[in-house]
Amino acid sequence: MSISILNNISSLVAENAVSTTQSNLQNTLTQLSTGLKINSGADDPAGLSVADGLGANISALTQSSQNASDGVGLLQTADGALSQVTNILNQAVTIATEASNGGLTTSQASALDNEYQSILNEITQIGSTTNFNGTSVFSTVASSVYTSDGTTSGSTNTTTAVGALSATGLALTGNLLTTTAAQASLTAITAAISTVAASRGTVGASINQLNADTNVENTEVQNLTAAQNNVQDADIAQTTSKLTQYNILEQTGFDALSQSNQAEQNVLKLIQ
Repeated sequence: MSISILNNISSLVAENAVSTTQSNLQNTLTQLSTGLKINSGADDPAGLSVADGLGANISALTQSSQNASDGVGLLQTADGALSQVTNILNQAVTIATEASNGGLTTSQASALDNEYQSILNEITQIGSTTNFNGTSVFSTVASSVYTSDGTTSGSTNTTTAVGALSATGLALTGNLLTTTAAQASLTAITAAISTVAASRGTVGASINQLNADTNVENTEVQNLTAAQNNVQDADIAQTTSKLTQYNILEQTGFDALSQSNQAEQNVLKLIQ
């Protein structure tokens, strides 16, 4: 084996090994501090792309679940208002039935009609003032709930339109001033109760659909989050083991570098 003083090859080898070990050690410490095995594109380009794609899907589905919840809130508000309308109409049935009976004085019929007109006004007021998050619940303008998983093919719109609500819209335009008018109004009130019941049924079906959508979206978020974790989360036990390994390699590398430098100094002994 020749002896050289111009280039200390063993020292260069040890220095490169220490540099590589320190780079690996730094990467391992980063993984332990962040809990992620992918902290930059250099760590795993393909894995980073997959993880970011899953993250986009998760974000879209999470917001879609909130959109659906907002839609349920609007529909539940509508259902509550329609329930109140049904109660009011039941009161109107009682009044109209009483007014349909003969033997009432003019003032009595007028009093019953005044109460009935107040009920009609209250129904119209409910239709015009009921709102959810600043949006009118009973509107002729169709609204919808948008849900998506972040892809074009995974997007849907669920209509949540309830329709306008008013006494006129329910064909309640009569009076109770005569028995004939009262009986005609009673027929209209009964029909209006059926109309409101049908609307509540439609609203209820939409609520069930949106709740089902929310459940599906939450399940997808759970599954996609698990998949994302598998791609990007660090295995703490394995990473800790690597930390120990690289710490030992760093120490032995420094020792080897020291020994190689010492060997170079021994050349001087040959010329003393």
